Amino acid sequence: MGAAPCSTAVEPFAAAEQQFETLTTFLRSEEACSLTHSDLERKLEVEGRELMRLLLQAHLDVRRPGAATGPVSDADGVVRARAQIHTRGLESIFGTVTVARTGYGTEGATSLHPLDGALNLPVETYSHEVRRRVAVESAKSSFDEGVKSLEAYTGAHVPKRQFEELVGRAAEDFETFYEIRHECATADPHTGPILVLTVDGKGVVMRPEDLREATRRAASTRGETFTARLGRGQRLHAKRMASVAAVYTIDPFVRTPEDILPPAEKTAEPKTRPRPQHKRVWASLEQTPDEVITAMFDEADHRDPKHQKTWVALVDGNKTQIRILRTLARKRKIPLQIVVDFIHVAEYVWSAGLALSPADSHALDSWVRVHLLEILRGKAGYVAAGMRRSATRRSLPAAARKPVDVCADYLLTYAPYLRYHLALSSGLPIATGVIEGACRHLVNDRMNLTGARWSLTGAEAVLRLRALRSSDDFDDYWVFHELCEHQRNHASLYAHEHVPATTRPTPPTPRQSRRTLRLVKK
Repeated sequence: MGAAPCSTAVEPFAAAEQQFETLTTFLRSEEACSLTHSDLERKLEVEGRELMRLLLQAHLDVRRPGAATGPVSDADGVVRARAQIHTRGLESIFGTVTVARTGYGTEGATSLHPLDGALNLPVETYSHEVRRRVAVESAKSSFDEGVKSLEAYTGAHVPKRQFEELVGRAAEDFETFYEIRHECATADPHTGPILVLTVDGKGVVMRPEDLREATRRAASTRGETFTARLGRGQRLHAKRMASVAAVYTIDPFVRTPEDILPPAEKTAEPKTRPRPQHKRVWASLEQTPDEVITAMFDEADHRDPKHQKTWVALVDGNKTQIRILRTLARKRKIPLQIVVDFIHVAEYVWSAGLALSPADSHALDSWVRVHLLEILRGKAGYVAAGMRRSATRRSLPAAARKPVDVCADYLLTYAPYLRYHLALSSGLPIATGVIEGACRHLVNDRMNLTGARWSLTGAEAVLRLRALRSSDDFDDYWVFHELCEHQRNHASLYAHEHVPATTRPTPPTPRQSRRTLRLVKK
């Protein structure tokens, strides 16, 4: 930033007009007529971007010097009487522009620039629109790809290090955004009567210093037994678990066990399944499962403050998650129904079936279907006892019957959460497809790219931005984020947190105006 003399161009848009005329002249030329449409598109994109840059620069020149209309007082009430014109650069999506504005200073203090507040300029070089594009690109693909995409499709150039820093800043208002939305917004009554809460976990490969303490200790011994390469089995102590949560409402979908597992010969059209409504998904590496599940309950409370909907929690059998869910439901006096994912149960039953019918695929299919139907009818305990008797009658050795005992133990342990007959008759979901999809899309597809090792702050920022896009909240969030930026960077610096008004540009005189219509006499 430096001092510059105050000068106002007579025709601030002259350069933009010249660029436009250059473009139209080119499009009429022989050279343009020899180009294909794709060559023309690329040429116009580059030249048109320069035209946009010149237009933006001209507008900024029109608004200079941005003098305050009254006295300027800082947050401490000190009047800033010393005025001087300063210039600064701004990296926009069209390219670099300069902003000249009046700074108000006093001895030993940084100058205040009211025009910066009026324009809501960021503290750093990069405009908020550049930062928005950075946030979008970082949520979609790797930082390297984001830098390339930004350079290819905008006039901004953001090096990788600055790209990563902007990602962190873009996500800093995530929690405040949802807290304020919960306080201000009202619950939507036009949603399904079933409120679904579902949670899971997904590992992310981290830098050693950002692993949790227990994992870091285990990772410290890896060098003694493994090579440095993270091959098969070697990521065990290189990951930090991200807690993934989802909340949505849905309409009832009443079914029977036979609808879930229809006979092979049945050809009837499947019933139309209702879709989740107002789904919100998010994940966190920083927060503990307790904190994420508490936030999940807060989101659900916001949607159903009077607890008039049917609350159901879908889990994969993680005991810690179930304990937290039960504790929070008891504290908040919510009649929460917990359902263990039927697909996970089916996997255990298939393993037991392979132990009892390893050679006959037809018999295996029949055995599994019969036992799964009985579980869907609410008879998990009987199924567990029956498969154990079968293993005993066949005199299976301990190693061979282990999958049977594991399955039986699983069914008996989670029997209170396997009342599928009640869930199906009430129209409740019984599978965790939504949260499984969230783990894959939100975390795995972006965070576990080949060779990626994350810092905690960088990973958390990307997960937040990706969650906002997945929940269709990104546009609303960005409006809120820019308001927070204005408060942080500008309003908080002035007395009464109010940025002084600046002088408006003087309208051009008729002589200065560019005539767009010409009367031709014949």
